[in-house]
Amino acid sequence: MSVTIGIDVGTSGTKTLAIDETGGILATATSEYPCSHPRPGWSEQDPELWWTATKETLRAVLAAGTFKPTDVAGVGLSGQMHGSVLLDADGGVVRPALLWNDQRTVAETAEIEDRAGGREALIRVVANRSMTGTTAPKLLWVRRHEPANWEKVRQVLLPKDYVRYRLTGTYATEVSDASGTTLFDVANRRWSRELMARLDLDPALFPECRESPEVSATVSAIGSKATGLPEGTKVVGGGGDQPAGAVGNGIVRQGVVSATMGTSGVVYAHAEQLGFDPEGRLQRGCAAVPGEYHAMGVVLAAGGSLQWFRNELGKAEVALAREQGIDPYHLLTGEAALAGPGAEGLFFLPYLTGERSPHFDADAKAAWIGLTVRHGRPHMIRAVLEGATFAMRDSLELVRDMGVAIEQVRVSGGGARNALWRQIQADVYGVDVHAINAGEGPAFGVALLAQVGTGAFATVPEACDATIKTVDSTSVDPKAKDYYDRAYKIHRDLYQNLKGSFRDISRLVERGL
Repeated sequence: MSVTIGIDVGTSGTKTLAIDETGGILATATSEYPCSHPRPGWSEQDPELWWTATKETLRAVLAAGTFKPTDVAGVGLSGQMHGSVLLDADGGVVRPALLWNDQRTVAETAEIEDRAGGREALIRVVANRSMTGTTAPKLLWVRRHEPANWEKVRQVLLPKDYVRYRLTGTYATEVSDASGTTLFDVANRRWSRELMARLDLDPALFPECRESPEVSATVSAIGSKATGLPEGTKVVGGGGDQPAGAVGNGIVRQGVVSATMGTSGVVYAHAEQLGFDPEGRLQRGCAAVPGEYHAMGVVLAAGGSLQWFRNELGKAEVALAREQGIDPYHLLTGEAALAGPGAEGLFFLPYLTGERSPHFDADAKAAWIGLTVRHGRPHMIRAVLEGATFAMRDSLELVRDMGVAIEQVRVSGGGARNALWRQIQADVYGVDVHAINAGEGPAFGVALLAQVGTGAFATVPEACDATIKTVDSTSVDPKAKDYYDRAYKIHRDLYQNLKGSFRDISRLVERGL
């Protein structure tokens, strides 16, 4: 039996699972941790939380009794993209990591495009525009605002790669996650020394970069003692959470698109060619399939909008769900089902943490628009579900604009586990949506990459074909689709009409009383 382990270092917790060569899940474990928001728009995390959670979940999976630790052929690592883990000369963490949804770097984002010679020039070098939340502007921010900390920095890692370092003692990354740093030459699959020179960043700060299924390191004696994994176990490159999740969903050929409705929402399309968009409206990067690419649109608070509603306005549902032993989201979506498609003209813009695709606007704000005395909680909840889905469609339309035919949409995340939200997605996207037998996302994807890297499969598509099947489909309701097509045009106009006011609100808050 060829057992591989996948570890996904997420924003709210780390998930670890073990699979066999058929894709069968042998054991899983999850450990949660908090996220810090020291100022509005800031988002940080202590990397030690990830390592503690990795140790806990690995030991739990290895103790499940479904296989022996010596059966483990390899490990794959996935994690939240874009984060900045800054280490000193001894490998110690200099400061908490700035995360993917951190919005403090507006000035540095503009500076990067300016130093590169403009947006189009930057895109020609790294295939992407400069965005708040990615790694490069975070480094410039720390250098400018925390010079004492910056003086200590000797290595920059991404979140999953910090876990790799603690597990193996090796500094390494891989092409899919590196693509999201704004410092990577995506077309040539290597770090961009040209841009680093323009930004006065030392290339020695960045680790060696490999392809996703390639073996990057082996478990050290220290890592073995901490986790229970045998010393010498192979660790493959792995992938950023979205490219890894694409492997876990079988998105490894052009024409198949995934729509993942998690805390963030992601539309991910596999592409054989990189392509070029002078506006950089979609993030482009290396796929976890060697030699191929992806285009990705990100909604920063898709499922996160419903999570916010649950936490702040759904306390009664949370209490009732606890009494009944059920998921509070089941109660919330049950309420939403009482309101019909369109929530009687109520719209919700899901920009709780600014927005990435297609607006790239750190000042964007969330809002219900169209409230009347007829609207109640069911309408408000349904508008949240629909607003997040409209925002996902923004990216889907950009994929179509690329000329990539969308033959199938595979849904995953919380939005795939709920029948109402699956139906809303089918009707808003205007295409049948499909769920698959593998619902474990990035952790499953990197476990498959480890199967490839340790020789169980020759290629990533071969591994996906052997283990992933569609199991459920939700068909488009033609009447609902027609309504949503008309409503979507209004959704697009709302942001354009309000973006100036969003900017003014941000300035008002900055100035204070």
